[in-house]
Amino acid sequence: MAQFAPTAGRVTRRELKGRVVLITGAAGGLGAALCQRYAGAGARIAALDLDAAKLVTLAVTLRAKGAEVLAVPGDITDPAACKSAVAMTMAHFGALDGLINNAGISQRSLLQDTDPEVNRRVMEVNFFGAANLTQAALAQIVAQRGFIVAISSVAGFSPLTGRTGYAASKHALHGFFDSLRSEVEGAGVGVTLVCPSFIRTGIGAAATDGSGAPVSSPRITTGGESSPEEIAERVFDAVAAGRKLLLPDATARKAWWLSRLAPGLYARIMKRRVGGEFSGLL
Repeated sequence: MAQFAPTAGRVTRRELKGRVVLITGAAGGLGAALCQRYAGAGARIAALDLDAAKLVTLAVTLRAKGAEVLAVPGDITDPAACKSAVAMTMAHFGALDGLINNAGISQRSLLQDTDPEVNRRVMEVNFFGAANLTQAALAQIVAQRGFIVAISSVAGFSPLTGRTGYAASKHALHGFFDSLRSEVEGAGVGVTLVCPSFIRTGIGAAATDGSGAPVSSPRITTGGESSPEEIAERVFDAVAAGRKLLLPDATARKAWWLSRLAPGLYARIMKRRVGGEFSGLL
């Protein structure tokens, strides 16, 4: 995938000791694995999540391993809460070097069966949440010549049957962060988009249906599931290398190329593999 050369002064793998990284959706799954990985490299962690109780558990675990951690309960869909999270981080650590926008929710339902409020909620969390926090943190990241990461999905660059709202929110991330990169890379700031396929995080099981209620049926995947720790390691390496785009697993890489070289074939295969989840599929 396309890369850009590291700029002098940019945060790299060797420079992480003592650096401050703010990670959203930090209390479980990939977020917790990212906290572990960056803390293991010597970074100081500001862990943001809506679940305050799970944040406490995460902080205890990381501190037991010698990490410096600030638990930041907050709702990323609230711009004021995002500004407060950045202010808390700055007050506690005195700097902010990296931001990983990991928090997100999933949705599984055909559009014909989906309440518009569900699409709105998915967009608020997955897109506007990342946009809110990135804008709140941007001045500090630029000052430190740091890095920004957005956890997208295969659904961010290709269609995905039964997940119209989810795919729209992830597609929006690409327009936002690719454009942001053009604004800040000259200042030494790296912007990385990460597009995994399926991760064993529980987000699929916690998806909402068209009414906003939890989905009861099992998720159908189109390939193997990576562990959160595997993806966290690949994200860590990609950011250190200054990569613009990370396709961290074989399914994601196949989807990327097939959706571009043979989009009709990709759509047929994808619909056949995941369409079985939905009755009434047109």
